[in-house]
Amino acid sequence: MKITVAGTVKEVADGLTVSQLIEQENVETPRYVTVSINEEFIESGTFETHILKEGDEVEFLYFMGGGAYAFYQ
Repeated sequence: MKITVAGTVKEVADGLTVSQLIEQENVETPRYVTVSINEEFIESGTFETHILKEGDEVEFLYFMGGGAYAFYQ
């Protein structure tokens, strides 16, 4: 079946789960990735059981904290 991953159409096996896709795509720090499918966030606890469907659009997102830059003289 065909899905779109980060803007690229890919052919993947039927019955592929989100966890399997994360592994297949070699996602960096999978523990901290947030997954969006068809512009809806997927709970990380369901990655093992959420099965992808034909035409799904998948995005891997990382939320990063930041701080203020201070210039000291």
